[in-house]
This record gives sequence, C-alpha cells and structure tokens, in this order.
Amino acid sequence: MVSRIIALVSLLLLLPFFLLVALLIIIEDGFPIFFKQKRVGKDFTFFEIYKFRSMKNNTPNVATHLLENPKQYLLKCGGIIRKLSIDELPNLINILKGEMVFVGPRPALYNQEDLMNLRVRFNVDKLKPGITGWAQINGRDEISIEQKVALEVDYLHRKSIWLDFKIIILTFTSILKIKGISH
Repeated sequence: MVSRIIALVSLLLLLPFFLLVALLIIIEDGFPIFFKQKRVGKDFTFFEIYKFRSMKNNTPNVATHLLENPKQYLLKCGGIIRKLSIDELPNLINILKGEMVFVGPRPALYNQEDLMNLRVRFNVDKLKPGITGWAQINGRDEISIEQKVALEVDYLHRKSIWLDFKIIILTFTSILKIKGISH
C-alpha cells in the first residue's frame, strides 16, 4: 500500500516531466508514447509493463540485444531516454496496479525461459518485480543470467527496508554514472 501511495505522489510530481518526454516522442515519431510488453511477475504470472517508447514504431518486438542493428531503430531522443533510465518511469503505473514494487528483480521478458527457470528453482519468482534491484546496481546488462539470479537470491535472503533504501540510493548513483547499460 505504501508503494502505491509513493507511486501516485511520484506520478503527480513527475507529470510535467512526463508531458515533456511524451511531446519529444510524439514530435519525432508520433503515437504511442508508451511501449507495452508482456513481462513475468510474481509467481510466474504475466502482466504488461509500461515504458516510454525509445524505439521507432516499426521496431520488431524483441529484446534490443537480439536486433541486428539496434541503433537504426532508436529514436533521436531514445538514447538519452535509455541512458538515464527515463524509459522506466512509467513503471510507476505498474506499481499503482500492484504488479510491481520499487525494489525487486527486474521483470523478465515473457520468453526468457532460462532466466525464469532459475528464478523458480531458487524461489526468486516469489518476489514482486521491481523498477530497480540488487542485480541492477551490481552489473545490470554486464552480468550473466546465473550471476543475476545469484544476486537476486542474495536479495531474497537479505531483504529489508534498509537494503531497499540502499538499492534506491545506489540506483540513482548508477544512473548518474551511466554504467552497466549495453544498449
């Protein structure tokens, strides 16, 4: 409940910024402003995640690293949207809907069976996915799936309000350094 209240207040405070980002996307490539994609939630359930669209309308709906030349699909404003993780801000809508929390494992793509199998094996699937998480600040795209799940298991066993607070602070530090993003 607290997460939902914080998400609502955050959305209200960020509304002018949301409008600015939306305007940039619309001017460059039209509607829609949000990218919706099927993701895996708690207990292997599925939901649609909301993100600001950073790729052109004609982009195939696959993970960016699977595109032959991802840069050809990137909006001019998309690079900055991704590097600063602005594309993740609409995840606040998912928190309002009760599908996500602020801190937890990042929600897997619906077709990332290798990642989900490991998460189920180690009970990480029992956690609600988060906007940020322990694996996010300890390597993000630079670590293997096995390393990611090991960090998520560590988080599962050490989970506390203090660890969540530390992860949130380190997330902002990580964003400012723009590290660990491969695409």
